[in-house]
Amino acid sequence: MIPRYSRPEMVAIWDSENKYKIWLEIESHACDAQAELGVIPSEAAKAVREAGAFDIERIDEIERETKHDVIAFLTNLAENIGPEARFVHQGMTSSDVLDTCLAVQLTQAADILLADIDALLAALKCRAMQHKHTICVGRSHGIHAEPTTFGVKLAGFYAEFSRNRRRLLAARAEIATCAISGAVGTFANIDPFVEGYVAEKMGLAVEPVSTQVIPRDRHAAFFATLGVIASSIERLAVEIRHLQRTELHEAGEYFAPGQKGSSAMPHKRNPILTENLTGLARIVRSMVVPALENVALWHERDISHSSVERMIGPDATVTLDFALHRATEVIEKLLVYPENMRRNLDQLGGLVFSQRVLLTLTQKGMSREDAYEAVQRNATLVWENGEDFQAALAADSNVAAHLDSAELDELFDLSYHTKHVDTIFERVFGET
Repeated sequence: MIPRYSRPEMVAIWDSENKYKIWLEIESHACDAQAELGVIPSEAAKAVREAGAFDIERIDEIERETKHDVIAFLTNLAENIGPEARFVHQGMTSSDVLDTCLAVQLTQAADILLADIDALLAALKCRAMQHKHTICVGRSHGIHAEPTTFGVKLAGFYAEFSRNRRRLLAARAEIATCAISGAVGTFANIDPFVEGYVAEKMGLAVEPVSTQVIPRDRHAAFFATLGVIASSIERLAVEIRHLQRTELHEAGEYFAPGQKGSSAMPHKRNPILTENLTGLARIVRSMVVPALENVALWHERDISHSSVERMIGPDATVTLDFALHRATEVIEKLLVYPENMRRNLDQLGGLVFSQRVLLTLTQKGMSREDAYEAVQRNATLVWENGEDFQAALAADSNVAAHLDSAELDELFDLSYHTKHVDTIFERVFGET
């Protein structure tokens, strides 16, 4: 997590100030619940609410001696609360505080990421509608295949990020659990009522079996979801990078006045933002495997997961937040060149209509094998000699025996390939 790829709102979630604020809230709610049960005096719970405070520098100072962050926090808390502090943390373990806090932080992060996805979806929908009927060539294996529209391309990305939004909502719900169950999770020294009380106050669900820690399959699912979202960002970025290549020049990143593309070559306009997104996606995905490896802890708990999560929690969410925001800006400002799209579509002299010719010949009585051979034979003339595909077919006696010139003209009509664009858009966006 470095400032270059960080945005303040997400960074603030992982600041010590927010972390200790959540810790204090957990401890305070737990005291209120204990007081309601009659385990501790109501005056003690009130003292925690009213006098509970912390000093980050003082906590750090104490931790240098205790080598234990939760004890350092509780010690500093006691310095502010006074004698009633002896009732704080009754029957609780460090993991009750740490795991519940992490759940809160991850749900806070998820809320920001959901807003980020919403912004990207809005940008994709806007540009898709603008280019719903902008004809371009579709490619498979990087080779011209058949006509499509640029709007359909963008609609595909919209649908993908809509799925990502649903995945993130599910991951948020799964991670939002509270554990206040004490040593090895048996509630021996703390009533389950306290856990339910704290969970409700913190906007969480209770963890059914915490074993002293919240099971890490929940966290693995959360970070795996972030990895999938990062991969979708990369797919979008790679598409733009390809379309910006000089040989295609169909779409590209906005190039601002005064911007420089190369220290050596003044003419360069490089896809630096989408290349950056590709790199950031790799970083987010790299944090999925450690999250998966965190699932297998020893018995009821160990802390092998702790150091991992202290790193991947901030880094994955901060990086993905930045990447989603950058992707949105790229789409909003994306330069689109319909003339170049049409030029590239026509580059192969009509070969993009080969499948329709093939199918029509079979409908006219030719075997599929003979029809395929005839179409491929004439396509080869285009590939090797630069001939016009329609003219080559018209001059082929085997083809001409089944198709006259008027029928051939109809087979080379672009509107044939876009006749179901409205259907695709209705499936993606609904009635518009």
